[in-house]
Amino acid sequence: MPVSFIEVSADEHDSRLDRWLRRRYPFLGQGVIQKLCRTGQIRIEGKRAEASSRVEQGQTVRIPPLPQGPAEEDKKRSTSQYSPDDIAHNRAELQEMTLYEDDDLLVINKPSGLAVQGGSGIKRHVDGLLESLALSSLERFRLVHRIDRETSGLLLVAKTAGVAAKLAALFKDRSIKKTYWAVVYGVPTPREGIIDTPLIPTIKGGEKVMVSAARKQEGALRAITEYEVKGYAGRKMAWLELSPHTGRTHQLRAHCAAMGTPIIGDARYGVQTEISVMEKNQHRLHLHARKLEFLHPRGGVLQVVAPLPDHMDDTFRALGFMVPKQPVVSRN
Repeated sequence: MPVSFIEVSADEHDSRLDRWLRRRYPFLGQGVIQKLCRTGQIRIEGKRAEASSRVEQGQTVRIPPLPQGPAEEDKKRSTSQYSPDDIAHNRAELQEMTLYEDDDLLVINKPSGLAVQGGSGIKRHVDGLLESLALSSLERFRLVHRIDRETSGLLLVAKTAGVAAKLAALFKDRSIKKTYWAVVYGVPTPREGIIDTPLIPTIKGGEKVMVSAARKQEGALRAITEYEVKGYAGRKMAWLELSPHTGRTHQLRAHCAAMGTPIIGDARYGVQTEISVMEKNQHRLHLHARKLEFLHPRGGVLQVVAPLPDHMDDTFRALGFMVPKQPVVSRN
């Protein structure tokens, strides 16, 4: 590979040089990067640079001939596991889930039962669908956040590392407004409020769960959820709108259970009660990531609303809950 000169793009602005290099050349180790900088082979605008130097939009970085290391071969083998048929199928599946897409990001409506990331015994997951479409390390789409496997609804995906960093910063600052809908057993009292109950992980029945904890308990995590009852069927069930102010594992499920109103279909945090009007759907989790609202990296506020999954739509109809009409996408 000959000497090359690469211009820093807008979404790479203010990245550390070593991280910028590894995104483009995943096979480069930190030691190699530092040596190339120390010997002056990697330069920014013709000047020597350190691995910790920051690159800016429009700057030109000199890249010397680079060896192809084992990681590059691993990358080739990894991408080769997806056949053309796999890629076509995954592309079609993602397209069916996609509610919004532009040059920077996409928002998908994940079905209940599809895992977000891989794990023991999990072969099909969103991260894998995205990975199979990658043509290079620069084009790999990146999940910005996660939701539980059995939870349906919105996931935000960045198309570049720069956009991923900007969106991650919004999540960290809690500038992205997330709204969930749930159907629960019972009706909370009062009908709206804020649950400010710390959570702590424990093992129950061989599974990791989050349970309520005292504020000063060692290992307790601050967890805050805003809720409002949007509808109810007598005293047996209610439709809740939930807005998490923090992002703890299973936070909404644990908080609903802590109120004494567990989410329908939540075997881990609730109870299995036979309800004839719901038929087969009562054993499926009734938690849906309904809406995302955030400042788009290129300006303006983007709002995306996900239609209910079939099992929750059936339940809403059976219980007489009327869903207000909202545009799927709005931007201003």
